[in-house]
Amino acid sequence: MNPKIQPCLWFDGDAEEAMNYYVNHLPDSHIVSIAKSPADNPSTAEGEVLTVEAVIAGQPFLALNGGPAFKFTEAVSFQVICDDQAETDRLWAALTADGGEEVACGWLKDRWGLSWQIVPRRLQELIQHADPDVARRAMQAMMTMVKIDIATLEDAAQATPD
Repeated sequence: MNPKIQPCLWFDGDAEEAMNYYVNHLPDSHIVSIAKSPADNPSTAEGEVLTVEAVIAGQPFLALNGGPAFKFTEAVSFQVICDDQAETDRLWAALTADGGEEVACGWLKDRWGLSWQIVPRRLQELIQHADPDVARRAMQAMMTMVKIDIATLEDAAQATPD
């Protein structure tokens, strides 16, 4: 794989741990390579992990142990499109475990502070529905959720106005 764009994630010494975690919990994922730090690198000691190349859910990433200078913010997030509620629940549980944080509307932060959107495919279908009332009701229901619940979205989308 030789992508034109490859996200680079900045970690403070735990790039390998994070990439292994993502690889273990997201399908179509594997570690590609690990590069060790040369003697003259200011952010990591000689021989420590400097970068980890991985494919996460089919997307290539580079993780860099760059030191404590930069932290993740909500300005960047990664959206994972899930096929069903079981996949949504599994990924939600995995990424909020061990210090992760639930946010709102399908958003969460993992224990490294990286923001993710765990989005059932059905949510996308409903909020893009040809009937604007169905789309509006689905969006309104989604706005009240933390983790997305497909059955609740379906009920809201199909509700008849009073």
